[in-house]
Amino acid sequence: MNGAESLVRTLVAAGVDTCFANPGTSEMHFVSALDKVDGMRSILVLYEGVATGAADGYWRMADRPASTLLHLGPGLANGLSNIHNARKAASGMVNIIGEHASWHLAYDAPLASDIEGLARPLSDWVKTSPRSSTIGADAAQAVAEARLSRIASLILPGDTAWEEGGIIASPITPSAPPVDITAVEAAARALMNGDQAMLIIGGKATRGKALELAGRICGKTGATLATQFFTARVERGAGRVSAFRIPYFVDPALAALKGFKHIVTVETREPVAFFAYPDKPSLLKSPDAEVYQACGPRSDGLAVLEALAEALGARPSHARYQERTDTPLPSGALNQQTIAQILSALIPENAIVVDESVTTGRESFALTAGAAPHDWLQNMGGSIGFGLPVATGAAVACPDRRVISLSGDGCAMYTLQSLWTQAREGLNVTTLVFSNRAYQILRVEFAGVGAGAPGKKAAEMMSLDNPPLDFVALAKGMGVPASRVTTCEELVAAMRRDLREPGPRLIEVML
Repeated sequence: MNGAESLVRTLVAAGVDTCFANPGTSEMHFVSALDKVDGMRSILVLYEGVATGAADGYWRMADRPASTLLHLGPGLANGLSNIHNARKAASGMVNIIGEHASWHLAYDAPLASDIEGLARPLSDWVKTSPRSSTIGADAAQAVAEARLSRIASLILPGDTAWEEGGIIASPITPSAPPVDITAVEAAARALMNGDQAMLIIGGKATRGKALELAGRICGKTGATLATQFFTARVERGAGRVSAFRIPYFVDPALAALKGFKHIVTVETREPVAFFAYPDKPSLLKSPDAEVYQACGPRSDGLAVLEALAEALGARPSHARYQERTDTPLPSGALNQQTIAQILSALIPENAIVVDESVTTGRESFALTAGAAPHDWLQNMGGSIGFGLPVATGAAVACPDRRVISLSGDGCAMYTLQSLWTQAREGLNVTTLVFSNRAYQILRVEFAGVGAGAPGKKAAEMMSLDNPPLDFVALAKGMGVPASRVTTCEELVAAMRRDLREPGPRLIEVML
């Protein structure tokens, strides 16, 4: 057995059965091993940023890591943007990165690079396997690291892949970090202090039993339950505990948090501004507010909330649940509000919404609170080109659920190759591209940072209308049926049709 085969067999034994791949010459023995090993689903993507984004979406919905297969340093570099987003979302993944054979590195071949140097800033664990006999053990450790919500990057030199002597390693069971009882007790005192308090949840605390416990705690104490503006995955909709979303822009966020004297965080940190702005603070809270971190990201938020609920005497009867909103379907012009109303009415039960709608989707989150129960995934790292790949990975993880991908037109162009993979795999993804033919968010931020009024050159840097993008043609060129809508009535009809059809569909929403 060569090293590559031992790697694939070890991954499968450890529960990693999906690989989003864009291989090259140095990874051919890994590709060959896929034919020899049952249990690994290999999914071809046309760009490495799609592979890493899909692995992020897979983790968020499956709660276990997928692997990626990337070609040398440039392939890793192409995937780093969505690795950044995944790391900020505490998504675990195992990156398998091909490398030249060890004896070839001395000759500085065209694709030679410092792969460890590229991987380290955005990885939590990096290792180059030194020989075929160690690859299995290294792979088992990489999976254990990824299961702790970490980015693991395993570099595979060509000679260690093709040489015999590979050994299959047994899975490693990682241990969860313990609950800090002192921090829980401090959080309990803060919530029961009598002053206005807020409980901010993130990570896995925004879903399942943890979300319900957070609702109990806030019902018992009178605290406000909140999330950051961006959250990796929120279970929401009718019948679920709802949480206040802290505003994105600094002034509204400061106004919303002004009266809170105590802020408790679970699986997240205190709220900070997304960017720095002249004469505005970075921290989105009152200067005299105290922050208590019951646990940080990548912690066991469920265990912490169980301990906190017990300490406070919070019971199931204390929780309050979101009612179903009977949203009437609007007619006429499409805008932020009418699009949100349509989504609220038409999101199917148990759907997965992946949101990279940027400016057009500003209204969507609040106005869909009372929709049918669904999951909502957001971009934690801010690097655009997140939405379509994450929707791809989510659909692979949950083939029986409908995924709705909301994307701005500028964002969609970063990783549009995702559509080809969706068509190839027959994934149930309905993509809405909001076509305002501009980087509209940059126009807003241009004013926000005090850059003045844009002149001709500046305006051209934020425009996508010369030439105009044709997403219907682009989608059809990658095998995805597509349509274009200009009114509410057309969008309603298109969504009703496409949400019933198997496989991927795209709707270009003209604004």
